[in-house]
Amino acid sequence: MNVKSKSAGWLVAAAAAALCGALAPPAAAARAEHPLKKAYDPFVSASAYKHSVPVDLVHSIIQAESNYDPNAVSAKGAVGLMQLMPDTARAYGVANPFDPSQNIEGGVRYLKDLIKLFDRSTSKVLAAYNAGQEAIKKYGGVPPYRETRTYIQRVMAAGYRKPIISTRTQIYRYYDDSGRLVLTNDYMLYLSKKTN
Repeated sequence: MNVKSKSAGWLVAAAAAALCGALAPPAAAARAEHPLKKAYDPFVSASAYKHSVPVDLVHSIIQAESNYDPNAVSAKGAVGLMQLMPDTARAYGVANPFDPSQNIEGGVRYLKDLIKLFDRSTSKVLAAYNAGQEAIKKYGGVPPYRETRTYIQRVMAAGYRKPIISTRTQIYRYYDDSGRLVLTNDYMLYLSKKTN
């Protein structure tokens, strides 16, 4: 290999690396939390705990769906933080889909049902959340829709990267006032002790 082809090879490799760097967010940026995540975490945590849905999955969906905008409305009519379609909102008892607590509760209940229906498969659950249950049934898995495949990648990039959704009981730990370690599966108890 001559010097000229080595230089050309290096330039191609450098250009490819630069392009990949431009397309993929830096690792630190990918891990950075959304500034509104903390504001909605009490609603997310309470609902996720109640329905045994992973908190980080709910946050990842909210970030991908609405970027934490409770007033978001999509071109297709999906509304609120979790972008519930009107029929889905009604089916899950959401009277005001712009109310963050109602929207999150309805979205988490819907997710719980999808998790059961699609055997905890993250890609199928996310595809059903985006494209609807019938699309998954029709194609026997993730449909070949570019929007749906991109959506799955966005949710996973927002923080939930597990291929199977864990619905096991979470054990939380904190120290009580006397310094003893307490283990509990009661998230609300843990949260009240953690914030004090």
